[in-house]
Amino acid sequence: MWQDEIWGDGTARRYDTPGSGMFAPEVLGPAVDRLVALAGDGRALEFAIGTGRVGVPLAERGVPVAGIELSEPMLARLRTKAGPERIPVVVGDMSTATAPGRFSLVYLVYNTISNLTTQAGQVACFRNAARHLEPGGRFLIELWVPELRKLPPGQEATVWAVEAGYIGLDTYDTLNQHVVSHHFRFGAGAEAELGRSPHRYIWPAELDLMGQLAGFELESRHADFSGGEFTAESRSHVSVYRLAG
Repeated sequence: MWQDEIWGDGTARRYDTPGSGMFAPEVLGPAVDRLVALAGDGRALEFAIGTGRVGVPLAERGVPVAGIELSEPMLARLRTKAGPERIPVVVGDMSTATAPGRFSLVYLVYNTISNLTTQAGQVACFRNAARHLEPGGRFLIELWVPELRKLPPGQEATVWAVEAGYIGLDTYDTLNQHVVSHHFRFGAGAEAELGRSPHRYIWPAELDLMGQLAGFELESRHADFSGGEFTAESRSHVSVYRLAG
């Protein structure tokens, strides 16, 4: 499976970048602060917990954390930081796997719901979150906004990152609402390394409907974990859904 290649040993080895990128304090700090506040005195469950980028610092803040993770190489990296007695993890698909107990918070960060490449799978993810939550519990999703406004007629790709040694671009299949992210990494020479990942993009309004189908109501939506205003120009959003009850 393509997903096995994406989240295999190579990705797991390269994933952690302590102090920079996704692990930079200005990125990670506000996310953990927000999750601590939402969890309150309850337990938190992370769908696609990966190497523990968020789960480990959240547990260090005193929140009981559990996880669901499909990639065993990613989980092996997590286990170098926290054992199963500290952060129990169920190996499986976040749309179907079941973790023991009930939680006050389920969260899914860094666009990961889009790794489920069918609408049915994404709806199932919402329903799985609902099954794990106590009445009134919350489901937080961090997700990017599709940049289709950047696509003129006849163009199928957008460049979303140009940095030293890195170019990121997305190719869109607008008929099927699919996108493939292409990651080019290179040094001073002529050779470059290409990594790719498939996604199904979701508009915020469609995401809200998925929540409604699973018994959720949208509680808040911001542009980031610091609470910035979500506008038509926002490139991503942090949305919190509350389960009825």
